[in-house]
Amino acid sequence: MYPVSNTQAYDRAITVFSPDGRLFQVEYAREAVKRGTTAIGIVYKTGVILAIAKDVTSKLLKSGSIEKIFQIDEHIATATSGLVADARRLVDAAREYSQEERFVYNSPIDIELLTRKICDLKQVYTQWGGARPFGVALLITGIDDTGRRLFETDPSGAMVEWSATAIGAKKAEAEKILEKDWEEGMSFDDAVKLALKAMSQGAEKQLTKDTIDISYIDEKDKKYAKLTKDELEKYTKELGKK
Repeated sequence: MYPVSNTQAYDRAITVFSPDGRLFQVEYAREAVKRGTTAIGIVYKTGVILAIAKDVTSKLLKSGSIEKIFQIDEHIATATSGLVADARRLVDAAREYSQEERFVYNSPIDIELLTRKICDLKQVYTQWGGARPFGVALLITGIDDTGRRLFETDPSGAMVEWSATAIGAKKAEAEKILEKDWEEGMSFDDAVKLALKAMSQGAEKQLTKDTIDISYIDEKDKKYAKLTKDELEKYTKELGKK
């Protein structure tokens, strides 16, 4: 028989800790997130935006079929990075939690409560034998009675709240731009431009109206909305001139 390395002895089951306290399957799931497309979340003066870059690999591929930003409720949206099928499972769960809240309590669900429920579901899949962690990170954002909220979740079930952050490929590069240029009370226009600037860092291709999606929720009506192709084209042309 061939010798088994120390790592191989502890990465075959999700329920086994290594001697230094690591769960290798969770770490592998995080690697799947790093291979995903870049997603940006930003809190601005009167709302929140989500922006994602699409990996359009062929002219035959219809860019509209690539969905990485999902509406959860009227006042909540999420952007994903990692395994798309895993993301859909969590999005469906989030929508069910939101609908249950409205049915039982006749009120919209709080952003933080919904995020905790999703993180609880993620965490369970780090404990069950025969299961694997979700290979996806989510940015969950929206507006509720507590204000404008933006949360990041990772495959372990951990959650952190941000004013601006990124997930997926080029996360570190994007966060450097966000940390440098984000300002409290920035306008919607400035937030969109900052998101595009952050996504363009290290991007192999130029951003166009067909390779990005931007959605937002504003305090004006607290309802999910998306930028149109014409609006996206205006912003990408401005970015290209710089």
